[in-house]
Amino acid sequence: MSYNGFLRGLTHEYKSPITYHLPMGEDTVVLNDWLGKKVALSFLGEMQCTNCGRKIKKTFNTGYCYPCVISLPETDLCIVKPHECHYHAGTCRDSAFGDTHCMIPHYVYIAVSSGVKVGLTRKSNEMKRWVDQGAIQAIPIAEVPNRKLAGELEVALAEHFPDKTDWRKMLKGEAEPLDLFELREKAFSYFPDEFKPYAIREEQWVEVVYPLLESVGKVKTYNLDKQPEIEDRLIGIKGQYLIFEQAVLNIKKYTGYKVSMAVME
Repeated sequence: MSYNGFLRGLTHEYKSPITYHLPMGEDTVVLNDWLGKKVALSFLGEMQCTNCGRKIKKTFNTGYCYPCVISLPETDLCIVKPHECHYHAGTCRDSAFGDTHCMIPHYVYIAVSSGVKVGLTRKSNEMKRWVDQGAIQAIPIAEVPNRKLAGELEVALAEHFPDKTDWRKMLKGEAEPLDLFELREKAFSYFPDEFKPYAIREEQWVEVVYPLLESVGKVKTYNLDKQPEIEDRLIGIKGQYLIFEQAVLNIKKYTGYKVSMAVME
């Protein structure tokens, strides 16, 4: 069966291993069922803004048209630099968005993806965040009242811990499991005094298992703009990546692209 639709990010069920779903038009593909099979994927030459739906020739910031990317609160610079949140200054692009996404409790966490890293996410969004990053382990270490404070604590901890994921190492599975309780205690020692009351001590950390049939060797990438037709065997899914025998495809990167997908019998 063939599925057509504009790409959106992968969604997940938090099982072991993670069950991945790909929304395709009115259908949803359970990608785990395609593992081990040859998949045909074609870019159909159309792009659509994931927010307003207008037809576009180029996407910005993973799936938006230019007018949306310069006006939406979710594409503002403070989303990637939370410590620069300007809600308090009255200049938020949409205060209602700020109320529901930023001025709510956030976790600062330690995770292991390509290695150990520090990060932040909205409370109740942590599993999605960790899976999207391809983390194999994660634990929250602080709960703060809003996104700006979470960003400030992340900046302080980033002087001692990495705050970025090396996606190639993440896909190759080079990271080894670590003792997150020990790392958490180390992180606590770097907390600025004003953040120490926000420290939390979870009794256990989260471990995540991904659907992978084979290990990944040298990581190559598919580019739908240069290679609109792909036929390859799906051997795994991790983060927002479909892992094929020959190369990987970052689904999130191509948000808004219209594609057709089918399993080749």
